[in-house]
Amino acid sequence: MIRTTVKVGGMACGMCESHMNDVIRKVFPEAKRVSSSHKKGEAVFLTENPVDPEKLKGAIEETGYHYLGASSETVKKKGLFGGIFG
Repeated sequence: MIRTTVKVGGMACGMCESHMNDVIRKVFPEAKRVSSSHKKGEAVFLTENPVDPEKLKGAIEETGYHYLGASSETVKKKGLFGGIFG
């Protein structure tokens, strides 16, 4: 699995987080465990394959938020429930 963390500017509340999650799921339907935090200014999600950062940037900026960068890392599932975000 690949965990992608994207830094997003402009999220101010829980509705913004929900909107960002929807944007990610729409652009990358295979995304799993999508989670956004306006306090951290980031969204984190899992995919089987690497994501196209330009596609991600375009989708975020098209919705009015600010793409501030992204990073990806390969993670291995641990135990029964994963522990991927821990």
